[in-house]
Amino acid sequence: MAALIVDGPKSATRTFLFAHGAGAPMDTPFMDRVAKGVAASGIRVVRFEFPYMQRRRETGKGGAPDPPRVLMQSFRDAIREAGGKGLVIGGKSMGGRIASMVADEAGVLGVVCMGYPFHPPGKPEKTRTKHLEALKTPTLILQGTRDSFGLPADVAAYKLSRAIRIEWIEDGDHSFKPRVRSGRTEAENVDAAIALVAEFIAARKNL
Repeated sequence: MAALIVDGPKSATRTFLFAHGAGAPMDTPFMDRVAKGVAASGIRVVRFEFPYMQRRRETGKGGAPDPPRVLMQSFRDAIREAGGKGLVIGGKSMGGRIASMVADEAGVLGVVCMGYPFHPPGKPEKTRTKHLEALKTPTLILQGTRDSFGLPADVAAYKLSRAIRIEWIEDGDHSFKPRVRSGRTEAENVDAAIALVAEFIAARKNL
């Protein structure tokens, strides 16, 4: 396991294990902003990297994400490494998807997905939703209304567990960035997402 990035108080009663997306590491401006924003609410936020991203960092070369089984095991390892009380897991895009795939077995308090990749852009028939039909762990999915990985019309047609709550970020893309003509700013959308995440985590009850 590579070094973790930890924000927030050590004495926090809630810990959020926050994973990166497929294309960028754990210390991007988006990941930094969300982690520090959630931590400002008194929540301990822990970031880690999947093996393929560690290799990219070490070698300076690209490379595709690891197979799902490797990503899932990496998330399990990170759960053990992070420790902490009142654990909620999640991530950006792929990180959130993998979190949702290990959540029930891990017995965590909740899952947060920021921009869930319901399907590849332009390929709505290739859904990544089967496991979401039976998910038991309380889950918050934050999705931009312009997210090419899952538009409102797409998501409305899916059979999803009643444990899943979806909040739409107005005019946001996959990273919640709106168009200028929307009258909203990227900062406003990200801050709205941070507030929803912090509220969701704080509301989780210990098992």
